[in-house]
Amino acid sequence: MDPSLLYLALGATVVAIGGAAFALYQVLNPQRTASDRLAEIGNANPEAGPSAIRSVRLQALTTSAARLAVSDDEQLAALRKRMLQAGFRDRNAVEIYSAIRTVGALVFAVLAFLILPKDKPVYIVGSALVGAAAGYYLPAIWVSNLLDRRKSDLLKAFPDALDLLVSCVEAGLGLDAAFRRVSEEMESAAPDLSRELQLVTAEVNAGVPRTEALRHLSDRTGLDDINALVNVLMQAERFGTSVARALRLHSEHVRVRRMQRAEEKAAQVSPKLTVAMILFILPCLVVILIGPAIINVKNILLPTMAGQ
Repeated sequence: MDPSLLYLALGATVVAIGGAAFALYQVLNPQRTASDRLAEIGNANPEAGPSAIRSVRLQALTTSAARLAVSDDEQLAALRKRMLQAGFRDRNAVEIYSAIRTVGALVFAVLAFLILPKDKPVYIVGSALVGAAAGYYLPAIWVSNLLDRRKSDLLKAFPDALDLLVSCVEAGLGLDAAFRRVSEEMESAAPDLSRELQLVTAEVNAGVPRTEALRHLSDRTGLDDINALVNVLMQAERFGTSVARALRLHSEHVRVRRMQRAEEKAAQVSPKLTVAMILFILPCLVVILIGPAIINVKNILLPTMAGQ
């Protein structure tokens, strides 16, 4: 192996370990700077000074690491919305996520260099690239799985929640009271959807306009059905039409779409079973049906032909 490449890899390892150690020292260091004193003064609890300092420094480190992963403001806003739809409501969720991706790329590159073979220079470069790619994309895959699972759970419970909302409004409840009642009724069956409806009620009670609170609901969920519900409610409120009638029509449309999705999944069963039969069941049938004949040919026909 080329000694220069070995020295380069060792230097990169030392730099990565030194950077991690320096970051840990900055977080745990009790010495205060001017910004730390300002953060402590702005803190409401005077006894929480060291924890506030550590929080500020940790946020600064994660923000700096996040800028290495996402440098465009538009991408940062899209990533923040994606994290919100995945269920991460912390204000530093995007920075922590991006910092995990950046640090994960460095750590996995070092681990791949230490574990994988280093006989040739191409193996060294390839192992570092594979490790860096794995550390960078594994958190993204995990967040995507969480996002898809959460959307599936919300979509599964949404038609029933909409039927309850229609019943509450037609029974004489206001829209805000109907949202509150539906969130209470759906809390055990669909906790995610119940929590989203509770947030809408809490924003309205805090003074946020109802249209803006509904738009926040659409942004937090990212579902087309909920976005359509928000548009229906906003149009009904803007033009003064009957909210109960609009919800009834939209509920029928949502039930039709649910039936269409079920029919689509049922139609996909036959092609999937066909592929499984061709790959797994058909070879077994061929072996069972033709296997004895092949054995008889080998034991009887071939010796007979050889004797002739």
